[in-house]
Amino acid sequence: MANHVAVARRGGATLVAFALAAAVLVMFGVNANAAVVATVPLGTSANYVVLGGSAVTNTGPSTLGGSLGLWPGTVITGFPPGKVLAPGTTDTTNAAAKQAQSDLTAAYVNAHGRSVTATTTADLANKHLQAGVYAGPGKGALQLTGPLTLDGAGNANSVFIFQTNSSLTTGSGSTVTLINGAEACHVFWQVGSSATLGTGSTFVGNILALSSITVNSSVTVHGRALARNGAVTLNNDTFTQPSCASSTPVTTTTTTIGAAPPASPVPGTPKFTG
Repeated sequence: MANHVAVARRGGATLVAFALAAAVLVMFGVNANAAVVATVPLGTSANYVVLGGSAVTNTGPSTLGGSLGLWPGTVITGFPPGKVLAPGTTDTTNAAAKQAQSDLTAAYVNAHGRSVTATTTADLANKHLQAGVYAGPGKGALQLTGPLTLDGAGNANSVFIFQTNSSLTTGSGSTVTLINGAEACHVFWQVGSSATLGTGSTFVGNILALSSITVNSSVTVHGRALARNGAVTLNNDTFTQPSCASSTPVTTTTTTIGAAPPASPVPGTPKFTG
C-alpha cells in the first residue's frame, strides 16, 4: 500500500510540475517550438546600411537611412542622385570603412558557423517561421518568390538566421513580414556567394554576402546590404537602418513593412528608425 501511495504522490508531483511549466510558458509568451538563438554581433558594420568590398554603384534617387561605406575598393558612383541621410556618412577607403569590413568578416564567420536548427525548402515563399537557424537542402541556394512571415512569438529578442553556401535570390514583388514582436535587426542572411533582390520587393534583415549584392529597381530594404569582397549595386532603392526596440512589453500585432509602424507601448519609441 505504501508503495502505491508513493507512486501516486510522485505522479501527482509530475503533473503539478508540467502544469507549472505550461503556466510559465503562457505567462511569458514563449513558444516551446521556437529555437533560442543568440544574435549575430555586427560590430561597427552595423553603422552602415550599404557596405561594399570592391565598389558601390547607384542609379537613380536611392535613399540610404544610414551610412555608406567601401573598403578596399575606391570608387562609389551615383551619389548624387542617391542620398545618404544625416546623420549617416560616406566612408571610402578610410579607417572606419576598413574596421567595418573587418567586423563584417567576423559577423559572417559567426553566422556561417551556427548549427542549423531546421531545414527548409529552397524557396521560402509562403513560409511562416519562428526563431531559429535555417538552411535549404545541403545549404544550397535560397529563393523567395512570394511572401515570407517571420514570427517573434511575443519575444522581441527572437533571432532568425538563414544560411546558404550559394546564392540568395528574391523575386519581383516578394515580401518579408514581421509579426508578434519580431525585429528587423535580428534577421540575418549569410550568403556564400551573391545576393539579388527582385524589382519592387520588400526585404527585411542583414545580408552578409561573401561576394556581391544587387538590389534591383524600387526595392525597400529594412536592413543592410553588406558585401565582403564584391560590389553593391543599387537602383532607385530605399534603405531603412533597423533598430531594436527598447525592452518594453511586446504586443502580438503584425508589423507591415513599408507602412507606418503601430503605436509603441512607450510613447515616442518607434518600431523602426532611420
